[in-house]
Amino acid sequence: MRLFFFSIYITLNSLNLSFSQSIKLELSKKNKVPTNIILMIADGAGLSQITAATYENGNKSNLENFRVVGLQKTHSANSLITDSAASGTAMACGTKTTNGTIGIDTKNKFYESILKICEKKGYNSGIIVTSSIVHATPASFYANVNSRAKYQEIAYQLSKSEVDFFIGGGEKHFTKRNDKKNLMNEMKEWEFVKSIDQFDSSTSKKVGYFISYEEPPSLIEGRKPLLDIGLKSILQKLDSRDKPFFLLVEGSQVDWGGHDNDLEYVTSEYIEFDKAIGVALKFVDENPNTLLVVTADHETGGLGITSGNVKKFNPKGRFSTKGHTASMVPVFSIGLGSKKFSGIYDNTEIFNKMKSQIE
Repeated sequence: MRLFFFSIYITLNSLNLSFSQSIKLELSKKNKVPTNIILMIADGAGLSQITAATYENGNKSNLENFRVVGLQKTHSANSLITDSAASGTAMACGTKTTNGTIGIDTKNKFYESILKICEKKGYNSGIIVTSSIVHATPASFYANVNSRAKYQEIAYQLSKSEVDFFIGGGEKHFTKRNDKKNLMNEMKEWEFVKSIDQFDSSTSKKVGYFISYEEPPSLIEGRKPLLDIGLKSILQKLDSRDKPFFLLVEGSQVDWGGHDNDLEYVTSEYIEFDKAIGVALKFVDENPNTLLVVTADHETGGLGITSGNVKKFNPKGRFSTKGHTASMVPVFSIGLGSKKFSGIYDNTEIFNKMKSQIE
């Protein structure tokens, strides 16, 4: 008899537990945990650039940890061959535009970027790039200008933005200006640091680190800090806040190596970018409420792997152009909402898929 009542007790408790878990599941659906978003863009990196870097890196890549892979079409509104301004705008704002234009469509309509939308929802935000901070790709996430060459205007818009942390080059666009302003002096909320150690130790609400006065040097030329080190620092800053965040990471100079038709330049920059992917993957593993998307804005150089020793994994390649191409580029994703990024789609869908994750 005791065994009978004990069995009933266990059954009822089991039912209560299942009911409790169901309630918690429904509550979590209605009150979703805010999603951190990390968008990583290797400028100019098509499949051949990734392949060459993987072989050069001993036939291994952190991209092998991703299970969701898609392809994005990169054309702009006025050309099959996009530039970084139009492709950056597509991913940041969800609209096609003409080459050279940032955050404004073909009918002169201004768009809010995914970074700005996140900020309106209470997110913190950060940008880390290996170019100047006012270059076309990062600018697409905080500026609206009819020409990517308007660096001083882009700098001004960053100074008025809600971005919380940045690491990148281009200090001169803030200090050596035609309007004689020193934007760094006007950015009262900001602390500007001169090293990664100072960046780490700063307790300011907003922190900026200019790694160079003009465009940063290449990795081969000794650029510091390394992208993975800087990414680790900026993630620690964002994670220390009791808010979700949006973070843009760009390996900018893969593109520059493509324009130079310099395979060593391309592979060294992408291998550095791959190390940064490893840092981001570790963060996702420790913070499962995070979506990580890794892609490119376009392919540069028309690179093909034409020879190489399979034992040494030393790829040799040929470039077909000094410019960009219309090749689709891969999209790798992991974490919360990552399944949305499989398949083949337009680059504007990068914005839509990220936006759907925070709605």
